[in-house]
Amino acid sequence: MQQIHYSAVSDVLIGSNTSGQLGDMAAAMGIKRALIVTDPGILQFGLLNAARDNLKANQIELSIYSDVVADPPESVVIKAVTAAQAFGCDGVIGFGGGSSMDVAKLLAVLIKGEQPLADIYGVDQIRGGRLPLIQVPTTAGTGSEATMVSIITTGETTKAGVVSRTLLADKIILDATLTLGLPPAVTAATGIDAMVHAIEAYTSARLKNSLSDMLAREALRLMADNITTAVKQGDNLEARSAMLLGAMLAGQAFANAPVAAVHALAYPLGGNYHIPHGLSNALVLPHVLRFNAPAAAHLYAELAPLILPNHTLPADPVAVSDMLAAHFLDLAAELGLQTTLREMNIAETDLPMLAEEAMLQQRLLINNPREVSYDDALSIYQQAF
Repeated sequence: MQQIHYSAVSDVLIGSNTSGQLGDMAAAMGIKRALIVTDPGILQFGLLNAARDNLKANQIELSIYSDVVADPPESVVIKAVTAAQAFGCDGVIGFGGGSSMDVAKLLAVLIKGEQPLADIYGVDQIRGGRLPLIQVPTTAGTGSEATMVSIITTGETTKAGVVSRTLLADKIILDATLTLGLPPAVTAATGIDAMVHAIEAYTSARLKNSLSDMLAREALRLMADNITTAVKQGDNLEARSAMLLGAMLAGQAFANAPVAAVHALAYPLGGNYHIPHGLSNALVLPHVLRFNAPAAAHLYAELAPLILPNHTLPADPVAVSDMLAAHFLDLAAELGLQTTLREMNIAETDLPMLAEEAMLQQRLLINNPREVSYDDALSIYQQAF
């Protein structure tokens, strides 16, 4: 039997309005001074109110760091560490989208002061422990609540990742009522992002295993059945709940069977043009599916009935891969997302630069089922243009 090293968050609370039990959970963990990591929008729309009330009801002192921005730079992390150390917190709560949860993971480690941020970039570079960590996602997409990865912007257009099982949270709360106010475009982009996580985990050339496969398949089933409803009927709690659960399952899948070329080609789009990560993935996904078909068509054919449950699928796996690629182009358009790089005001003359930057993402490219060269990356961008 294949050797599998599977890791996951052990304690997950799922249900409507469960964020109102955050204080009960934190108190049971022995937290007395909690740092909440979030962004200004969470405060503005009152999403933190029930959780904050419950924390106070449990006599837990609070400090809220709400300066997190999309694609958080190192300066945000360092500033948050200084604030947390001054407060003297003994537990960290990530409350928001992927950026807030990524920063929360790092804070739980860095507050202890055993290593500076620069020393923990890369895979398994964290030497010490961390503070207790709870994650509460408010979007259904990144899966960051369930992963051992934190991505930080290190320069004007560059990002780096911290990858360590130390970053896995102690507990997760999935409360779909927190996602009801998400705009359609955000719901669509984050939803496709989560579907990419599941697809790439299922086809990963490294560490793909039976447990990650099971999670990826169920994640895709949930999200394929509900993404259109969640986007077009934003107050549909059942669809929102399915998307939130699907996103977490996809996060658990790719935490153990890592993502590949879609993400490698998406990162330069985000770094250079500040395109939201989910939309960046959606822009290149169909073209990577077609590129990977010679090596992964049989795997795409296994996923296709979950993504296209009401379609008659051809017998040829490569034809199924083409069908999936066309479906994701159509789905993005139906959900109101841009489908070409041209629509994002990217100049065709920039494509060689993007291909060069994509080739720097070897941490991701080694997971792809088909080897990607510079010429391949350029061709994919040209098809996406």
